[in-house]
Amino acid sequence: MEKPTLSPSGGKSGGTKESSITCLALIGVAVAVLVFCAGVFIFGFLFYRQQIISLAQTATPVPTDTPVPTDTPAPTATPVPTDTPLPPTSPPPVADTPVPEPPTTELQPTDTPEAPTATPTPRPPKSLRMNSPEYGMQAFLWWRAETAHRDLGLIRDAGFTWVKQTFSWREIEGAGKGSFGWERPDRIVAQVEEFGLDLVIRIDSQPDWAGGGFPENGPPDNPQDLADFLYAMASRYKGRIRAYQIYNEPNLNVAGRSEWGGRPPNPAEYTELLKVAYQAVKQADPNAMVISAGLSPTSRWDDQAMPDEEFLKGMYAAGAKPYFDVLGVHGAGYKVPPETDPAAVAKDPALNNNDPSPEERKRIYCFRHVEDLRRIMVENGDSDKQIALLEFGWTSDTVHPDYAWFRVTEEQKGDYLVGAYKYAKENWAPWIGLMSLIYVADPDWTEDAEQYWWAITYPDYPEMKWRPAYVAVKNMPK
Repeated sequence: MEKPTLSPSGGKSGGTKESSITCLALIGVAVAVLVFCAGVFIFGFLFYRQQIISLAQTATPVPTDTPVPTDTPAPTATPVPTDTPLPPTSPPPVADTPVPEPPTTELQPTDTPEAPTATPTPRPPKSLRMNSPEYGMQAFLWWRAETAHRDLGLIRDAGFTWVKQTFSWREIEGAGKGSFGWERPDRIVAQVEEFGLDLVIRIDSQPDWAGGGFPENGPPDNPQDLADFLYAMASRYKGRIRAYQIYNEPNLNVAGRSEWGGRPPNPAEYTELLKVAYQAVKQADPNAMVISAGLSPTSRWDDQAMPDEEFLKGMYAAGAKPYFDVLGVHGAGYKVPPETDPAAVAKDPALNNNDPSPEERKRIYCFRHVEDLRRIMVENGDSDKQIALLEFGWTSDTVHPDYAWFRVTEEQKGDYLVGAYKYAKENWAPWIGLMSLIYVADPDWTEDAEQYWWAITYPDYPEMKWRPAYVAVKNMPK
């Protein structure tokens, strides 16, 4: 067969092959154009996307109100548990919280690590002069946060404005000098602030390393150790603890109630301790109130006890006057209503338990014995100061013979507490300040504890059981 050729007339004379070639060429050109356009589009898209990512990576972030968490948490002050002895540490002061210069007094805190300040709650400083009277209760906030919260609510709801709590030195600095465990004090101070109350803390119970007749409560071998401890505490809680009570009942050394390390009561020794304590607190927190130890009313005078009147006279003789803002006293009501005249009590054996002491010492068996201590203040030119009644009340004890002889009923307890506040307001103003009754019950007390019978609540938890006395003081005018 002959090879076909393209006819000049365009007729089918071998022209099919040439037409196919032409069509394929055109299709190829079209595909190439489409591929080129698609390539340009994709390249442009990728280039534009890369530019956006680059800009995002270099842009300055806009600040927000919520901090962005990081893998490294901000440093916080970690309290040292009091139950686990740790080697002494030197925690740094919190930033922007200046630590006061150490005291320059005769006995100044030295070689003590500066304690970082706990997270402060801004509070305007209060006057060292109190209303006459002010209302307080002693509570037990140390071991259980949940009962502490409940009991602080009870105090506030009763219209009282103060709570008294013991801060045991050995529980805070027991591991060694300068090794502090602030966990519980931090929590208590914060809880008290939560309820808007003023806090008075009782400082005593020296740690083993400080000596002083440990495990009995007593003065440290070196008073400077107490000064260092108080300086650290008052620096940490500046403006947050309103008052410091320096030790408790140093005029007693009775078995089971020794408050002076097994040594005979000595007002001059106590005055020396009070002096360095006052200086340390004031150097760290000038607005804090320093209250002398509450003195126990007792008619006994030997190497086991000293009458509170005689002990106070000895304090003034030893130069205590400049070293306390408020005098601390105790005022048990014993068997009689609060308005009872001390002279009548001293003459009546039924009211003083046939005490063989001289008559003037038997005035202690009533609430108004506080007036005898006030008289000594006036005689020593100290009438401008107020008195803080750090413990007072009546017992309903039916168990312990040493207390049962002056027991009252639960209803009388409430009536007498109300009467005591009323009498003080009408007769002791302006020199009476804080009146802190005993007690909001410790949740661990049982009837075997003599303190159980002084309380105005029962120790039940989580159930809350009030005694008539709580209801009475809650409802009284203030």
